[in-house]
Amino acid sequence: MKTKFMHIIAALCLVLGLGSCNLDYFPDDELNSNVLLQDAKGGEYIMDGCYALLKDEVEFLGYASGNTYVRHYMQMTEFPADNTCLSSHTTDPLYEATAYMMTDNLKNVGTLWMIAYKVIFMTNTVIENMGTDDSDKRQILGEAYFMRALMHLHMVTLYAKPYSHGRENLGVPLHINTTDGTTKRNTVGECYDQIVKDLQMAADLLEGSRGNAGYPSKDAALGILSRVYLYMEDYDNCIKTVDQMLAGADPSSKIMSTADFATYFANTKTAKETLFCIAHEITDDTGQSSAGSMYYRDEIGKIGWGEIYPSVPLQYLYDRYPTDIRATSLFEPRILDESEEFIWFPDPETPNDQSGRMNLKFKVTKSGETYSFKDEDGTTYNVEKRTVNGEYFEYHVKYKGEDCVARITPKMEERNTHPKVYIKKLSFQDGNPMLCSPVMCRWGEVILNAAEAYARSGNDTKALEYVNIIRTRAGIPEEGLFAAGKMHGYSSVADVVMDERRLELAFEGHRMFDVYRNKQNMDRRYPGAQPWKIVEYTEPHIQYPIPNNEWTTSGIPQNPGY
Repeated sequence: MKTKFMHIIAALCLVLGLGSCNLDYFPDDELNSNVLLQDAKGGEYIMDGCYALLKDEVEFLGYASGNTYVRHYMQMTEFPADNTCLSSHTTDPLYEATAYMMTDNLKNVGTLWMIAYKVIFMTNTVIENMGTDDSDKRQILGEAYFMRALMHLHMVTLYAKPYSHGRENLGVPLHINTTDGTTKRNTVGECYDQIVKDLQMAADLLEGSRGNAGYPSKDAALGILSRVYLYMEDYDNCIKTVDQMLAGADPSSKIMSTADFATYFANTKTAKETLFCIAHEITDDTGQSSAGSMYYRDEIGKIGWGEIYPSVPLQYLYDRYPTDIRATSLFEPRILDESEEFIWFPDPETPNDQSGRMNLKFKVTKSGETYSFKDEDGTTYNVEKRTVNGEYFEYHVKYKGEDCVARITPKMEERNTHPKVYIKKLSFQDGNPMLCSPVMCRWGEVILNAAEAYARSGNDTKALEYVNIIRTRAGIPEEGLFAAGKMHGYSSVADVVMDERRLELAFEGHRMFDVYRNKQNMDRRYPGAQPWKIVEYTEPHIQYPIPNNEWTTSGIPQNPGY
């Protein structure tokens, strides 16, 4: 997709002699280097080019279709976690991310790296040349610092160990000027320190934004900063940053109403909830290659793959309160017949757990509150309704010697033995099932950043207050809120916050980072084509490999285990 902004990027590459900017675009504006790098309007063009780079299809290693930064980022952050069920193997490189089989020559691994550092170079040209003598220039300069920080944050969280695992671990190259020709891997601590500085500078320079939430603002910079402090376990500064954003306002005033939240993800560009998103227009629709195409299929228009569904553990979390709008408005279970019920559970005789486990499915009979079923051999099995956390429940069945977590549903459409539950969180902008403007930061996250910081620093009362704000907005009834002495079976407030983050931020690219930065293991023992295993937080493959064309050219060290 060739946009005006991509023409501007090409122009800038030519002006600066940036040989690595190998995009097949040519300048169509009469812009020279002085205008591009010193005038506020030229700076706008450069920054708009940065935003375009995050959503436009870019050729890399002969691969262009669907090769967008935002698609790869949303998949590479979400699919290695435990919120999704992949219904089958696929030749798309998303499978390697899902299965922890990443290699350094994968297109998604290399494309994300390439685009991020191109954006960083563009921002450096603005930072080095844009003055602060008027408000327009300050705004553009603030955007440049914001984007440089965001790209470095994406890189260090994907290609390096979490900050909590050690400041001295290998991070990623920090590029903070256009003149240093040396590429080296800075430490994780050095990367985070620079990201903090850039976000603080962005917050000082930015006031409003140049338009919708696709442009950074002061609150966008502070919102990302609150996340960075949380990842650094600097809980005091996380709380102070959120307090600065609130400026004495009630946190509940910053988020959308329950009714409006039902359509929020189709309207992220203009909603007050959004602090920053990758803004898409109708002309940016990439159809089958969109960020949401794996989650949803439009059965009328026959577009979208619809091959990834919410995992069984995540569905059980949402099941605790049937009024939870985060499921009722965003999930589309493909029910065929409400009058029949079936039980689904993972086949314990799956020969190779690396390939995941398929579902077994049997029609159930209900007698009172008790379910039972017969298998192909005519053997009758009773279904246990087992209490979880003292209040909630899961269905279990002991089948061929293994205790299996099960689901009971109406008769449903299925794909490769997996019941179809489409996810609409990345769909339906402008009514288009394949279009969205993926959120990079929003108020719901910021409030939960503060909640976790309060919980980790011992202020349980404040942590639960903030959690309850999010739960109330989600449509959870009064009896489902938390308080001291009303923990609903949870053993700690920190665990409450972790589950609330999972419910609120599912499919937005947070879960993998939340689990591993807290030194927890990822339990993926549920049906799907992803490996049936617990991924330990010490495993080297929780970080992506440095792309082959980077480490073989610059000589920087590869990540251990690759």
